[in-house]
Amino acid sequence: MARRSDDSKVEALRVERSLNPHPEAVRDEAFATSEFLDPRDLVQVKYEMVRRVRIDGKTISSSAATFGFSRPSYYEAAVAIDSGGLAALVPERPGPRRAHKLSEEVVSYMRSVIEADHSLRSLDLVALIEEHFNLHVHQRSIERALTRRPKSQPRQ
Repeated sequence: MARRSDDSKVEALRVERSLNPHPEAVRDEAFATSEFLDPRDLVQVKYEMVRRVRIDGKTISSSAATFGFSRPSYYEAAVAIDSGGLAALVPERPGPRRAHKLSEEVVSYMRSVIEADHSLRSLDLVALIEEHFNLHVHQRSIERALTRRPKSQPRQ
């Protein structure tokens, strides 16, 4: 069955980070003949790959190859399913998970500098941090860090 590559499902899969970058690598017969199974849906492909091994008794090597993955990818998918179900098959968002440049030391320094001179703006702090720590930080990162509650301060 031919599918339109520009349909709304492709966009939805892309937004949810579950668009399979290589749907052409999926050579499973069921995906070729079914209207329900979609090789563009990465979560569905990985789930079926693991299911074929666990339920249908296929070998890991053949299942991984049939679905366009390596054996290590199979193992990663199997662990993900075991630990978090289907939702764990959705790839994580790329990029840093936390403020990795602005350590407690840097934030503490910013707060003390601001306390000494209340007229300082975040743009001024960019230069001060670069000079003091040899660290380039974006102005917006500084603003976000300053609005966060210090770890030592409890919630009210």
